[in-house]
Amino acid sequence: MYTLGIDIGSTTSKCVILEDGANIVASSLVVGGIGTSGPEQALSRVFQDSGLTREQMDGVAATGYGRNRCGETELKVSELTCHGLGAHFVFPQVRTIIDIGGQDAKVISLDDAGRMQNFLMNDKCEAGTGRFLDVMANILCIPVNDFGDWAAKAKAPASISSTCTVFAESEVISQLAAGTETADLVAGICASVAGRVASLAKRINIVPEVCMSGGVAQNSGVRLALAEAIGQPIEFSPLAQLFGALGAALYAYHKIK
Repeated sequence: MYTLGIDIGSTTSKCVILEDGANIVASSLVVGGIGTSGPEQALSRVFQDSGLTREQMDGVAATGYGRNRCGETELKVSELTCHGLGAHFVFPQVRTIIDIGGQDAKVISLDDAGRMQNFLMNDKCEAGTGRFLDVMANILCIPVNDFGDWAAKAKAPASISSTCTVFAESEVISQLAAGTETADLVAGICASVAGRVASLAKRINIVPEVCMSGGVAQNSGVRLALAEAIGQPIEFSPLAQLFGALGAALYAYHKIK
């Protein structure tokens, strides 16, 4: 049995094909989310890589911001549910998920079976999201995926006090003009994001083990700063950005089964 999960986010589109709810056959990730050609490209790529067709899918489920605009399926599932299912599939022992996406941050509590018990979301401010990191990366002319390497070289991490992306942008530019080292600025930016997300997480009882999902999970600078801010180690998987699509494929499998 083959099931397909589609996660249409604000900035990226992801697909995962599962066989019998247990084996990942293929996956795809394309930059371009809701309102772009990203979902179609992600679908085309995952079918090409798997050698399978849409007709061979026994079930399809969509999640993410753009799930209601996905014509591939009648199954539309909350990203909270899907991230929980996907994280539990990879880390059965995890009880707290911190998901930092392009436009929001979420903290999800799971029970022993991987079912969501509680959640909190911050979708009102960019300061603790991937969008904030992208803005800062553009200012510093550094790929956001290199932030971890730069942060590791910091000697005196800068303080980024502004809670608004626009004001933080001005603050970083001012510190650059004042001669602050780039590594120190990167470390400060990572700590700023971590601090805002940690404040959200601490409003839920953080039960170990903890993992991250979403694109920002790939950023080791933020991941390490967040672990320090919450006082807990954070599990990481290279599949972290696919947890939503993986969970959607699992949801479709359980529905059919």
